[in-house]
Amino acid sequence: MKAVTPASIKFTYEDFLTFPDDGKRHELIDGEHYVTPSPNTKHQRVSMNLVVAVALYLRRHPIGQLFAAPFDVVFSDLDVVEPDLLYISRERSSVLTDKHVRGAPDLVIEIVSPGTRRIDEVIKRKLYERFGVPEYWIVDPELDGIKVYRRIDEAFVRVAELSLEQEDVLTTPLLPQFSVALADVFALPLER
Repeated sequence: MKAVTPASIKFTYEDFLTFPDDGKRHELIDGEHYVTPSPNTKHQRVSMNLVVAVALYLRRHPIGQLFAAPFDVVFSDLDVVEPDLLYISRERSSVLTDKHVRGAPDLVIEIVSPGTRRIDEVIKRKLYERFGVPEYWIVDPELDGIKVYRRIDEAFVRVAELSLEQEDVLTTPLLPQFSVALADVFALPLER
């Protein structure tokens, strides 16, 4: 959700650093301040399931690093976001600094919440495309689905729309031999 500010005001990374540490996600997109509440329980479960799947893969295949929010990705002085998850390959590790990511990660993963659907599916997709992110996953816990966008000829192309109902499996050329069933991504905790 967008913070209410006059249209002529553009916030910068310097302004971003002064935003409150209030448990909400603060982001800048084209200098506009977006604030979203902390994620719900299902969002967090899906995030952890993805972290486990990718982290176990990276332990066996140490080809890069996985990071989880809050971790700033600074594309420009006016564009600073905190994706739910992001992956940076060893070849692109120069974008990592001691404080944040400065440039495009190899993979950005956003997990849609009820209040972030438009931001994740439209605004951030365009931002990630503009700044050269090679692959973008939009994970939807409400629909138990994942949309995969891959950069082809300088633009994102939706290369897959996966669903739990279809018993799909998620793979990516960024992580050779990686696969995770959507049943595992959207798995609920065991009952007591």
